[in-house]
Amino acid sequence: MDTERNGGLATWVGRHELGTIISLLVLCAGLWGFVELADEVAEGDTASIDQRILLALRNPDDLSDPIGPDWLEELMRDFTGLGGVGVVTFLTVAATGFLLLEGKRRAMLLLLTAVIGGVVASLLLKWSFDRPRPDLVPHGSYVYTSSFPSGHSMMAAATYLTIGALLARMHSDGRTKAYFLVLATLLTVAVGFSRVYLGVHWPTDVLAGWTIGGCWALLCWTVARYLQRRGDIEPAAPSISRADASTADASGVDT
Repeated sequence: MDTERNGGLATWVGRHELGTIISLLVLCAGLWGFVELADEVAEGDTASIDQRILLALRNPDDLSDPIGPDWLEELMRDFTGLGGVGVVTFLTVAATGFLLLEGKRRAMLLLLTAVIGGVVASLLLKWSFDRPRPDLVPHGSYVYTSSFPSGHSMMAAATYLTIGALLARMHSDGRTKAYFLVLATLLTVAVGFSRVYLGVHWPTDVLAGWTIGGCWALLCWTVARYLQRRGDIEPAAPSISRADASTADASGVDT
């Protein structure tokens, strides 16, 4: 009896807690990485590599001209807008309205917490470090806050990764989950790269924004998993294996 009980406990822990433990370990590693990066930036140890990367993205004969065709520069401006206040606010309001109409109020509150918390953390970190913007090249976008960490990169990570995680948790199909998470990651990467390409951030600003924004999104994702197990967030649809789906299709059963 004790063996069966211990085996059942181990199975439960393995099924429900392993993912949470891994998430927390990754979260701690990310926070440690951010602290180390911030320390290197504060001591000026990253200045050389920051400058080399920034200059590598510019025409050496005209530093006001980013490398590549004109359409690439315009595309980067479009991407950078995806991490701006206007787009993030509109997307958050739209997603909040959808979740509210769907009756997913706890998921809505989780999203609002992720976005608002990300904004507050970004402002506090910028105020704390007060790093000057790059002055090597002309800026390709208007700036009005300090440089470290990149607010666009951080908010893109916090917003898009959180939305991607929430959408993934609402679906059982692995390919659908992967689609949402990969799409959110690509958007986050595109926003961050555009900030360096346009000369408004040092590369380490963007790396720091990705790191802390990703940590915040991961924390929200971990909370979402916990709440879903409790039933406070609507569970995903029951998983249907490919074999079951093929059998259902062959028998004409609507799944």
